[in-house]
Amino acid sequence: MSTEQPEVLFVCVHNAGRSQMAAALLDHHAAGRVTVRSAGSAPADTINPAVVEAMNELGLDLSKEFPKPLTDEAVRASDVVITMGCGDACPVYPGKRYLNWELDDPAGQGLDAVRAIRDDIDRRVLGLLRDLAVSGQELSEH
Repeated sequence: MSTEQPEVLFVCVHNAGRSQMAAALLDHHAAGRVTVRSAGSAPADTINPAVVEAMNELGLDLSKEFPKPLTDEAVRASDVVITMGCGDACPVYPGKRYLNWELDDPAGQGLDAVRAIRDDIDRRVLGLLRDLAVSGQELSEH
């Protein structure tokens, strides 16, 4: 990694579900040891209410978050860029690690489906954190 503290960017189309959950989960588990951002290639107006509710169940508050546009600067600043269904819209730069996570879109899904997506993202985030080999405290658990 190019920086002492790795920077991770999660990108999905609307930045209203998958990327918001991934960013909140990584931020929670990393406990300040990773800089986390999320963005959307076509950001929605608000975060999916079912996503907010599913994250509240874990004690993670997304009510103050909002969808953000994908910028060239955010990609350039990141060590790892994780796309979730919008890979073609994300600029590619040498020296960055790109991952694509195939995940169901929570848009229009009920809470049970969103919980399953959240739990899948949580497992992937924990694996990513191990891959980043961030030194320091133990991984936090829910």
